[in-house]
Amino acid sequence: MKKRVVITGYGLVTPLGIGSKEPWENLINGKSGIDYITRFDATTMKSKIAGEVRDFNERDFIDPKEAKRMDLFTKFAMAAAKLALEMSGLEITEENAPRVGVLVGAGLGGLETFERFHKRLLQTNNPRKVSPFFIPMLISNMASGQIAIRSGAKGPSISISTACATGAHSIGYALRTIQYGDADVMITGGSEAAISAISVSGFDAMRALAELKDDPKKASRPFDRERTGFVIAEGCGVVVLETLEHAKKRGAPIYGEIVGFGQSADAYHIAAPSPNGEGPSRCMASALKDAGITPEDIDYINAHGTSTPLNDIAETKAIKNVFGDYAYKIPVSSNKSMMGHLLGAAGAVESIFTILSLKEGIIPPTINYEHPDPECDLDYVPNEARKADIKYAMSNSFGFGGTNASLVFKRFEG
Repeated sequence: MKKRVVITGYGLVTPLGIGSKEPWENLINGKSGIDYITRFDATTMKSKIAGEVRDFNERDFIDPKEAKRMDLFTKFAMAAAKLALEMSGLEITEENAPRVGVLVGAGLGGLETFERFHKRLLQTNNPRKVSPFFIPMLISNMASGQIAIRSGAKGPSISISTACATGAHSIGYALRTIQYGDADVMITGGSEAAISAISVSGFDAMRALAELKDDPKKASRPFDRERTGFVIAEGCGVVVLETLEHAKKRGAPIYGEIVGFGQSADAYHIAAPSPNGEGPSRCMASALKDAGITPEDIDYINAHGTSTPLNDIAETKAIKNVFGDYAYKIPVSSNKSMMGHLLGAAGAVESIFTILSLKEGIIPPTINYEHPDPECDLDYVPNEARKADIKYAMSNSFGFGGTNASLVFKRFEG
C-alpha cells in the first residue's frame, strides 16, 4: 500500500501578501494584487502591469551577506521555506537530515540576474565585471540547493523545470519520492521572479499578456469572454510533506493530505494547448486514478485558469471530458484572477490555496467575471467566495511545451 502523505507546513510569498494569513484573507475577499510594474521602466512595453511581490524584506529571512549571492527567485524560496518549516515545527538534526529532502523548482530561474550581468558585460566589454556568483545565482536548482544548505536537509535535492506546471510537478514528484521510500519529509514547491524587461518583452512578442484597457486590477479575467491574456506575476509557495506516520510520531500539525498526482503531454504545440483538451483530460483522469476516487468525489477544482483565450477554453473542455455532466456541478475557480500568473511558482501557490479551501471550507472566487463566454460554461464561482463542504479538491497546472500536472488533495480526517 502507498504511504499516506500529509502537509504539515506551508509558506507563501505572493502578490497578495507574505506569510500564511494575509495572502489567504486577500484571496477569499477578492482583493487583487495586480498593478503597474515598478521593478523596471516599463513605459516602452505593450504590457505595463504585473503581480509584483510588495513589501518583501529579505533581511527578515536571509543574512544580508548571503542575500547578495542569490537571485530574487532564490530569496523568495528561502523565505517561503523558512515560513513552512516554522509552521511545521520540524527540527532537522544530524540523525534525521538524510531523510529530509528538498524539491523546489523554477520555470525560468535567475532571469533578472542573467539580464543584469549580460547588460554589464556588453556595456564594459570586461569579463571581470561579471560576478563569480553569476552562475550559482542563475541556475534554477539553486533554490533547492540553498534551502538544503541553510536547513541542513541532506536527503534528495532536486529541481524540476516544466514551465507553468513546475510547482505542481515539484509537489507531485516530492510525493513520489516519499512514497518510494527515498525520504520521510520533503520541502517542496515552486519559485519565480521573472518580472524583468527581457521577460515581459518576450511574452509581449508572443501576444500572451493581457491588454491594459483601464484598471490594472481588472486585466486578469479568467473564463470571461473579454479576456485577452495573462498577467505576469512572481512569488513562491513551499509546503512540507511527510508521511502520516512521521507526522504523528512528532506531533506535527496536519493541514491536509495529498492523495493523487497525474501528468501528461499534449504533444501538440510549443505554447498553445491541444484544442480539444485531450492532454489535460488524461492528466486529470490519471490523478483521480492515483487517488483511488471517482470524478463525482471531487468537490472543487482550482483551475489553471490563465485568462488567455485558448487555455481557458481547452481547460473547460478537458474538465467536461473527464467529469461529464457532473462538471456543471463542480465549482471551478482561478486564483490568477487576483494574483496574475506566477509561472513556475503558480502550481505550488495554488496548491496551498487548495489545501486551505479544504481546511477552511471556503472556495475563493474568480474575480472580474462579468461577461459569460458560451465556450466556458461551468460554475467559475464568480466574484465572491463561497462556503462549501469540501472533502476532495483538484489543482491543475499546464505549461508551455504541452506539459500537464494535476494534484488531488483531501481534507485530513485522521
